[in-house]
Amino acid sequence: MRNDTFSSTLSLQDAMRISGPLAFNIMLKPAGSLCNLDCNYCYYLDKAEIYGGREPVMSEEMLEKVVREYILANDVPEVTFNWHGGEPLVLGLDFYRKAMEFEEKYADGKIIHNTLQTNGTLLDRNWTEFFRKYNFLVGISLDGPKDVHDRYRKDKGGQPTFDKVLRGVGLLYSGGVEFNTMSTVNKASEGRGLEVYQFLKSIGSRYMQFMPVVEHVKYPRSAAGKPVKGARPFIVDPKEPDAMIAPWSVSDIGFGKFLCDIFDYWVRNDVGRYYVNQFDATLANWYGTQPGTCVYAQTCGGNAVIEHNGDLYPCDHFVYGKYLLGNIAEHPIKEMMTSDAQIKFGIDKRNTLPGRCRRCEWAFACNGECPKHRFNTTEAGETGLNALCAGYRKFFSHVAPYMDFMKDLLNKEEAPAGVIPWARLRK
Repeated sequence: MRNDTFSSTLSLQDAMRISGPLAFNIMLKPAGSLCNLDCNYCYYLDKAEIYGGREPVMSEEMLEKVVREYILANDVPEVTFNWHGGEPLVLGLDFYRKAMEFEEKYADGKIIHNTLQTNGTLLDRNWTEFFRKYNFLVGISLDGPKDVHDRYRKDKGGQPTFDKVLRGVGLLYSGGVEFNTMSTVNKASEGRGLEVYQFLKSIGSRYMQFMPVVEHVKYPRSAAGKPVKGARPFIVDPKEPDAMIAPWSVSDIGFGKFLCDIFDYWVRNDVGRYYVNQFDATLANWYGTQPGTCVYAQTCGGNAVIEHNGDLYPCDHFVYGKYLLGNIAEHPIKEMMTSDAQIKFGIDKRNTLPGRCRRCEWAFACNGECPKHRFNTTEAGETGLNALCAGYRKFFSHVAPYMDFMKDLLNKEEAPAGVIPWARLRK
């Protein structure tokens, strides 16, 4: 236990968020962890164990309840449904047609948006017509060029998936469906940041999200206590006994260099034309506004998850029994999202930062990043240091002059793209 008062601090911003109009996002997982792929690093495949090893899907009755309550619980004029998985397309078009009916039925004057994250392998023209009709923003999971993507993203039969994903991207592009890309940064990506970025540009992605993979695993053992040969390791909470870093995890400096290599090209050529989540969030924090993603915000807790059966968890990365907030069949969503447990979960992101992080010159930009990565120990023996700390320090120190310049542009009400000619003159 820390003996300082920081760990129990409630800021004015916290108080305003708690007492003000309720606004939050929910990631809906109607197919739970059910997926047609078997990606090595997928932290969600093992969630079936929570439900007895089964992979049931959301019923129509539960779907209607979720849609109605989610819209009702948000005290804002626009609500976004984020359909996720597993692989959400395994449910088929009829499920989502019904979801659209329920959204229209319960909108009550609010503007409804829909996003869906998919591995892209099941896309066809029927899907693209549906997405275009209902103005879906589709996220495609694509790690980079063929050898990078296929290293860890294979199907249930162990076959590569790159070609199927590219076919899906082509269908979205030709069908006029807006899409962005979500790319994990893993061991196969290290040293290839600019190559990955240029590849994603080449397939039409203008909005890119890069998600570092730092997972812990435990290997299945036989009754005799020996590792089971060829068995898939379980991705587990880092706090579990005998948990070890997964071999596909990116290194801290490797992640920092990945971002720096992309940034050096982006800041000289692509500002205002192509968008990278880390760069946008960094500039937002530099300018003093909300970063748009909980990863780099002071607190979290505004991006919850609903499972196929109505179970509500505070975050996609914390779907473990001890974090369960409740089930919407028993408690209203609004009640659970304003519960003491959910509020504490969100504020703990800031209040459990080690002293080293609170004193860090880059604390305003990093905010300790995601709590799922805070499993290292500081030199002083404090727990909760982010495993990617060295990489982030490398990145923030590298981009600081450019962020300062873009901040000045924003203060003068000029576009950040004005940094490009200045950046080109720097060595």
